[in-house]
Parts: sequence; C-alpha cells; structure tokens
Amino acid sequence: MTSGRSGAQRAPIVPVPPGSPFPLENLPFGVFRPRGGGPARVGTAIGEHVLDVTALEETGLLAPAVGREARLFGAPRLNEFMAAGRTVWRRVRARIAELLSGESSELEQSEALRDRLLFRQSEVEMLSPAEIGDYTDFYSSKHHASNVGTMFRGPENALMPNYLHLPVAYHGRASSIVVSGTPVRRPRGQTLPPGAESPVFGPSRMVDYELELGFFVGPGNALGEPIPIERAAEHIFGFVLVNDWSARDIQKWEYQPLGPFLSKNFATSISPWVVMLEALEPFRCEPPPQDPKPLPYLTAGEPWSLDIALEVSLGTASLDGPHRLSLGNYRDMYWTPAQQLAHHTIGGCNLRPGDLLASGTISGPEKTSRGCLLELTWRGTEPVTLPDGTTRTLLEDGDTAIMTGPREREGLRTRFGECSGT
Repeated sequence: MTSGRSGAQRAPIVPVPPGSPFPLENLPFGVFRPRGGGPARVGTAIGEHVLDVTALEETGLLAPAVGREARLFGAPRLNEFMAAGRTVWRRVRARIAELLSGESSELEQSEALRDRLLFRQSEVEMLSPAEIGDYTDFYSSKHHASNVGTMFRGPENALMPNYLHLPVAYHGRASSIVVSGTPVRRPRGQTLPPGAESPVFGPSRMVDYELELGFFVGPGNALGEPIPIERAAEHIFGFVLVNDWSARDIQKWEYQPLGPFLSKNFATSISPWVVMLEALEPFRCEPPPQDPKPLPYLTAGEPWSLDIALEVSLGTASLDGPHRLSLGNYRDMYWTPAQQLAHHTIGGCNLRPGDLLASGTISGPEKTSRGCLLELTWRGTEPVTLPDGTTRTLLEDGDTAIMTGPREREGLRTRFGECSGT
C-alpha cells in the first residue's frame, strides 16, 4: 500500500487555515453549484476553497494524468471517475496535488486561472456526489448488535447465530439518500402502541439517528463474478459519513420477518465530500479479533479497518450551540469494508459505479461511544440531559443531528466535513 501522503509536506498555493478538515493530503471529491449561478460541476476541497475540477479538465491541465481525450468530469457526478479505476484515481489526485502545491507552475503563476477555478466554500451549494443506483446498509458493529440484542432479547440471545460468520445487511432505498443539510420530514406509518392489539397510523414518535460510514463502489463487477477480498482496494473509491435515520416504533412493528422497510426508507443523509481510500491509507489498522475465524472468502491478508474518530452532536432551538452526544471510532467495527464488499458479491451480485455500502451503526465498548439514541438512552430508560436541562430519549421536531469525523494523527488531518440533518 502507498502512504497516501501525496503533498502532505508541501505548502499549498491556496491558504489552508490551521485545523482545516481539507488540507492538501485530503483532497476529497464532490459535486457543487456556484450560488452566483452556473451549472453543477465536480470539485475538490482545499482549505476553505473548492477547486473546479470540471473546468480544470477543460483547460487541459489534467491531461498528464488522464490523457488529452479523456473526459471524466463533464457530468455533475463522480460516477465516470469512480468507474475509471484505481490507477486513474491516483494519477488525478496526484496531479491535482501537484498543481495546488506549486510543484507545477500553471496555477501558481496565473492569478486569472486561480480566479476562474477556485470558489470559496461559502459561495457554493453542495449536491449529491454521485448517481446512486443501489444502496446496502450493513450491521457491522458487534457492540451495537450486542446492545440492541440485549435490549430486545436479553444478554443470552443478544447476537443471532449468523452474526459472527457473515456481515449482515439489508438493501435500502437509494432514491431517498440526501446530501447533508437537507431537511428530514418525520415519517408516517403503522405502529403498535404498548398494550394494543391492533396497529394505528400516524407520525413516528421515535425518530433516531444512526452514525455510520459508507463507501462508494468504483468499477464494480460483472454479474456472476464476485470481487475477491484481496482485490477490494481496486473497487472501493472513497468514504462518506452516513446518517441512517430510523423510525424505531415503525421498525418494531414491521421488521419481522424481512427487516426494515418504511422505518428506514424515508431518508438517509450523507456528507457531500467523498474522502478517497488513498487519503485514508495512513489510518488503516487491524480490526478487532474475529472469533470464529471467517471463511476463506472473508479472510483478508492486510489491515482493513480505519482508525477514524467519529462524533455526533445535537443542536436544538434552546441550545446556544451543538452539544456532543458521543465520540466513537470506526476501528471498533467487527466487519470491515473489504469483507462487506466480498460478501455482497460472493453470490454473483453485480455492483456498479456509484453504489453505496454503509457500515451500520458505529458503536464502541463505552457508553460514550454509542452511535444512536436507542443505545445511548438504553431504549429510553436513561434519558440524555442537555446543557439547558432538557432531556432526550429520541429526536424532537427541530432537532439537528450533526456528524463529523475529527481525526488527526501525526500531523495528518483527513476529515469528512459534516453530515447534518434537521
């Protein structure tokens, strides 16, 4: 594996404030639209700015990486770039780092070109980074599965018999995936009130967030041809924060025997910037021990977890600012992205560029690292007290769930920005 530190020791030609989530070693990709007008296009974040990658390609400055005839960024989506494969991803990312670092003089010496290609992030609207054809949500945290299982089945039956043998998942709804900042409407559906014999219809009274990390598929695979786990890095383009909004009361009534349906399909929020796997190489680490040992098709020969801290905060009308609810780490996840990808395709399922695979709720061993209110409040029996004295067991109208990935190590700051929804 490469170090993923392209440009990490160079001072960029665009100012990067201390603590910025978007230094030169990050360079996440997204889709934006200038608030002043103009079409949507692909960009990359650097400091407080967005570099217009679509226009950069039109100038010919990406030609050293992709050739003069290639057009990867003509559409307002990342799907074509995702489909191009890992070699092209690396070349494009390295070329952009070269331009922004001043090692290639074109941007550094032309103020007119910089004015054309650079926008302040406050001057743009972020859009969905890809056309998402399919969405799968996993259940990869053993801590989360154990907590939820204990609540509903008792500690002796917390994990289902298959949990330690395969990455459990369900197919979600791609059409209701929305970008950070999009308001979320409280869903309506059937619920069975405590003690009732028949269900009632109405708005959910138990809306919750779920902290997750998801990855976008790159080239994908042909129908009937699984992706071997040792080739996972060729097919994982990059990662986003995911909030898998959940209506717990609707879910409780509907989930047997086939799992979530209306309780999950009303909205899923994602962060707008896709942090490429290449940028996350310095954070790769071993996952927790897996016992029993997974079957050979799920056994990786390299570390596939990520040492990334992930935070959830809550904003309300009565608070002066967001209040942190939990701080977890992706490294606590039992099943890894490579195992999720290998298992998803082992039966012959074909994944396509832009498909999104989410991790499931990210929870750790401590109460302060639980990734949803269902766990934090232990099914409502231990309410969370906010700084103004109000409490929460689940989300109220007007509440804003805010997810961030504030990770820094050895001078590296590779972060995801923010995933929020009200």
